[in-house]
Amino acid sequence: MTINRRNALTLLGSGLGSGAALALPGGADAAGAVAFAHGVASGDPAADGAILWTRATTARGGDVALDWHVADRVDGPVLASGRVVARAARDHTAKAAATGLKPGRDYYYWFTAADGTRSPVGRFRTLPRGRTADVVMAVASCQLYAGLFNACAAIARLDRVDAVVHLGDYIYEYGPEGYGADVAKKTGRVVEPAHEIVTLDDYRRRHAQLKRDADMQAAHARAAFICVWDDHEVANDGWMHGAENHTPATEGDWDKRKAAAMQAYFEWMPIRDPLPGQPWAAINRSFDFGDLATLVMVETRLLARDRQVAPKGAGIAPEDYAPMMAERAQPTRDLLGPKQLAWVERTLATSVAAGRPWQVLGNQVVMARVAGPDIERQLGPARFATLLATLPAMWRARLAASIASYRAGLPFNFDSWDGYPAARERLYAAFRRAKARPIVLSGDSHAAWANDLHDDAGRLVAAELGATAITSPSYGSLIPGIGTLIAEANPEVRYCDQDAKGFLLLTLTPSAATAEFRTVSTVIAKPFAEATAKRVRIDAGRPAPIVEIA
Repeated sequence: MTINRRNALTLLGSGLGSGAALALPGGADAAGAVAFAHGVASGDPAADGAILWTRATTARGGDVALDWHVADRVDGPVLASGRVVARAARDHTAKAAATGLKPGRDYYYWFTAADGTRSPVGRFRTLPRGRTADVVMAVASCQLYAGLFNACAAIARLDRVDAVVHLGDYIYEYGPEGYGADVAKKTGRVVEPAHEIVTLDDYRRRHAQLKRDADMQAAHARAAFICVWDDHEVANDGWMHGAENHTPATEGDWDKRKAAAMQAYFEWMPIRDPLPGQPWAAINRSFDFGDLATLVMVETRLLARDRQVAPKGAGIAPEDYAPMMAERAQPTRDLLGPKQLAWVERTLATSVAAGRPWQVLGNQVVMARVAGPDIERQLGPARFATLLATLPAMWRARLAASIASYRAGLPFNFDSWDGYPAARERLYAAFRRAKARPIVLSGDSHAAWANDLHDDAGRLVAAELGATAITSPSYGSLIPGIGTLIAEANPEVRYCDQDAKGFLLLTLTPSAATAEFRTVSTVIAKPFAEATAKRVRIDAGRPAPIVEIA
């Protein structure tokens, strides 16, 4: 199915409010008390406003007319307002584009229904214009529902955060016995619906469940989210024409499943709807933070990605090493596609020409060259034997197969940019032509990273900061301390933590970028403790390696 603006409007029900009054079906908002059970959210901030989101329902169903309001204080006068309809055709969600506001200001917003019911109050900050002293972003990803969203609660409590950059895996498609089932047994958080999600109704229900979570609502109410999907918003290890976790014989047509997942995403997330003539998958877009930074959000999953050489976690037979590496090296293999790559280069070049010291790439998967660690050699025989004794038999066999493949030169993860080296080199060439040395933000891996990125000629081209998961388990759940072994085995990796959960706090100033790897002590209980596991600095100006602070 080709998804464009025409059928997008049909599927989405034209639910984005512009501020003008909309015609309502008779009695649509008179069917009992209105409930805002999923909170409010804002997203895609601009210098003069942002997208505002909520969901409004009544016991009898049907469309619900809402008024939205924006003020610069919780109890202040309304500075902007309009009307929008939470339509049943959009799963009772509503989005409004608030405009006409001042740049670089904090604003508060809420919705009201005709019966007087008022939604919770949310907060966002418009993008600055002109001279900008600093920008603070929280960077998050990978929030499996099984775990408690303690990291979201920590984001909600931040004294200063201008925007939350969410790099994907906002939901997961698995059923209750799938990935993370052991965590769910500890927390009692069972996914809805209680099976792998495939249909539009399935994806809607999974989004709804996450947005009923109080900590998730608090994070959304704290600041505007700038989001992009990764693979699990549809299915694990997705690419243009399929996914590792999609079986056509039992789960139907991939394009229909993908369309259902994207429709639910646009309904439930505070993101601008597709532009006229734009494919739904083309959610790449950029945000200028005054004269300080440009955030460039890219799409690496559904728009142009070629199939992975090998899915994550797959056992690889030795006789397959050579043909897999030959396929990996094919120069035509792609992640971004030529059109998006050209857009990235233009956007970076425009930012550099405007004198902004920082170009930040919001990207889904790890970009650094990461060879798998030879854990047996690094630990030594005695410690390795102790580790094996702690692992189930299935994982002992997988670990042995992985170590053998790493010794043969296979990368740690074929789903990352390491599975697409020619595409990565094309992107690095675009960085050079644009005269940019970006900070690359990465999610997906459920691990924290600080990486120096080099092209094939050995030139330093960018810095990479990877945000760990909000909740999702990682290799560190099985092999504590494996992140340190990965860093020891890879020259580009300055820091890797595969154990902790949390988020990344990035502060940009004209002279430096400071990254704080924030962690939470647990995802299976409350209360929890917060900590900063590591701080690193990237100096503005000419390319220089990441500097470790503490």
